[in-house]
Amino acid sequence: MRRIRVWDPLVRLFHWSLVGLFAANSLFVDEESRLHHWVGYTVVGLVAVRLVWGLTGSRHARFSDFPPSVSASLEQVSDLASGRTPLHVGHTPLGALMIYNLLLFLLVIGGSGWLMTTDAFWGVEWPEQVHEAAVLWVQICVGLHVAAVLWESRRTGINLPKAMVTGYKDVPHA
Repeated sequence: MRRIRVWDPLVRLFHWSLVGLFAANSLFVDEESRLHHWVGYTVVGLVAVRLVWGLTGSRHARFSDFPPSVSASLEQVSDLASGRTPLHVGHTPLGALMIYNLLLFLLVIGGSGWLMTTDAFWGVEWPEQVHEAAVLWVQICVGLHVAAVLWESRRTGINLPKAMVTGYKDVPHA
């Protein structure tokens, strides 16, 4: 095995902070409380920091390292179907699509949640419907993300959760 530095401290702090805050707000914090609002604002702030870091951060944190690509995603699906396991040091193509999806819908949750607190949209039904649908979608996607990480860890022999804790991937020698 060789050790490759992949995830910088900011990416790891962002990831685990987001895990905790989203879980807290969607599962434990009373949705009518001020704490729910402030946790939501913090999530939006984290996403904003991650967007800036995606343009200016370390190599594997940059969006240019994992551009959204339908063709690369289809190639990854083909690899999965055929049993090929090419090394992806950073995010896989399907992982990249999931990240963009999650970042977008976390902003939708934050924006719709904020709209519900404004005078103009207080009591209006559609922002709450958008908010609830987006929360459900992100919960589903988080479940898929966790399942995919566990599947890929087993399939490739690379402990992906450990890499998101330590910042290093231990990969088989080529």
